[in-house]
Amino acid sequence: MNENLLHGDKISILMGIYNCADTLSEAIDSIINQTYTNWQLILCDDCSTDNTYNVAKSYQEKYPEKIVLVRNEVNSRLAFSLNHCLKYADGEFIARMDGDDISVSNRFEVQLKFLNDHPEYDLVGCAMQRFSGDGKLADIFYSVDNPDYYTLKNKIPYHHATIMARRKVYDELNGYTVCERTKRGQDYDLWFRFYKAGFKGTNLREPLYMVREDAAAIRRRTFKTRFNALKTTWYGFNLLGYPKHWLIRPTIETFIKSITPHKVTELYRRWQCKHK
Repeated sequence: MNENLLHGDKISILMGIYNCADTLSEAIDSIINQTYTNWQLILCDDCSTDNTYNVAKSYQEKYPEKIVLVRNEVNSRLAFSLNHCLKYADGEFIARMDGDDISVSNRFEVQLKFLNDHPEYDLVGCAMQRFSGDGKLADIFYSVDNPDYYTLKNKIPYHHATIMARRKVYDELNGYTVCERTKRGQDYDLWFRFYKAGFKGTNLREPLYMVREDAAAIRRRTFKTRFNALKTTWYGFNLLGYPKHWLIRPTIETFIKSITPHKVTELYRRWQCKHK
């Protein structure tokens, strides 16, 4: 094995976990089986009510030098959990991962090599392939090519769970914003602040991440979470100095999505898979 895969820069992986006992082992195994081995996985349990903490604990006890396990005192949502993880991160690079997804075996090797070969970039994401609960593969979500300061006008620049960033990004941005409007939207807020701070990122076309998408995930997108995202849009557009009239489109889109039944959204997603 290449010595760089064993002794290169350390990667700290942040994973907030909540009620994902049925999928967590598969997610952690995908990290353990990475071709790049100099990593640290930090798990933060957000007061799960199922067996999630015990599953995580079994891995921490088996890999005490690789896995850190912490727990919130009260249920505090993902932004708080990720900041909790950051307190224990000692890697030169910070990566994300969710407890119900899978990282392709060479994900960290490829992303780290890209950042080391391209010092002009502070962060790199990638495409991700959707799969269902029964393991059936669906469509690939390609990230935005060459996202920049103005990408947030119409699109999200990166798939949050796929990113790897230089540590200085999180240090300078002081982690994630914890407030009402960032519940289920902490990444959206992060991107506005990322570009305001002058950072630069890009995406790889290779689908190095597999995201679990099902009806339950769609149902979690409630009117409240969509309205909170809209508030972050208003905040972010103002932060980046976008023209006021640019707010018209996202406001209308949020209203339409909010009144669209979940079943219709599910049918639309299936149509996307067939016609993408």
